[in-house]
Amino acid sequence: KRTCDEIRPTYHHVETCQETVPEAIIAFLESVSFEDALRNAVSLGGDSDTLACITGGIAEAFYGMPQKLRDETSGKDMSCFGGTSARDKTFGEPRSRYNTLVM
Repeated sequence: KRTCDEIRPTYHHVETCQETVPEAIIAFLESVSFEDALRNAVSLGGDSDTLACITGGIAEAFYGMPQKLRDETSGKDMSCFGGTSARDKTFGEPRSRYNTLVM
């Protein structure tokens, strides 16, 4: 079993799931909260946005997303996606809890 401390010194940007998904799972397993999981993932370096996305999905399912974070990210300007928010552009108004978590 590897730990985040063992991964950090040698981890680099990789484009394979074999070298990304296990690291994301380890970042989650070593966490104590949603935010802690994301911080663990980003701290590994390499392809940190992908690691954070994978880890965040696992962490949200386990811990839930803190309401404060949900409130702070809701409705942010996502005009780079061609709309006021990516969720509105992709799904229209949220139809289920799943849609609101994806975006």
